[in-house]
Amino acid sequence: MSHRATGTFEVKVEPIPDESKGDRPSFPRFTLDKQYRGDLEGTSQGEMMTVNGTMEGSAAAVAIERFSGSLNGRKGSFSLVHSGTMRRGGELSMIIRVVPDSGTGQLAGLTGTLEIVIEGNEHHYNFDFSLPESQ
Repeated sequence: MSHRATGTFEVKVEPIPDESKGDRPSFPRFTLDKQYRGDLEGTSQGEMMTVNGTMEGSAAAVAIERFSGSLNGRKGSFSLVHSGTMRRGGELSMIIRVVPDSGTGQLAGLTGTLEIVIEGNEHHYNFDFSLPESQ
């Protein structure tokens, strides 16, 4: 059965020093530290890698994060994988999915997709997910 979890989160993004060598391209990387509130209660840590397009305002990013806490009172952890592109003029496409079989504890068997909604300085999430009925 599919469910929806909603709430807010705060994120702290810090650059990781560039370690590119020789002729290899450089992809700016960042650490992510998040605090989730609402139906998801907990923290996550992750890393993001980015690349800019040749036109200002166009870019792409990928990220992986590991959440630990509770989802509607069920405790455990799981991982999310992010893939996003942005085209100059504001066109944004982002897909965030639960990594298959990454759920632990009472979140074992979790599947789903997460949507991020930014309103001003606030980050909201809508998390459409499924979990086995009994753990």
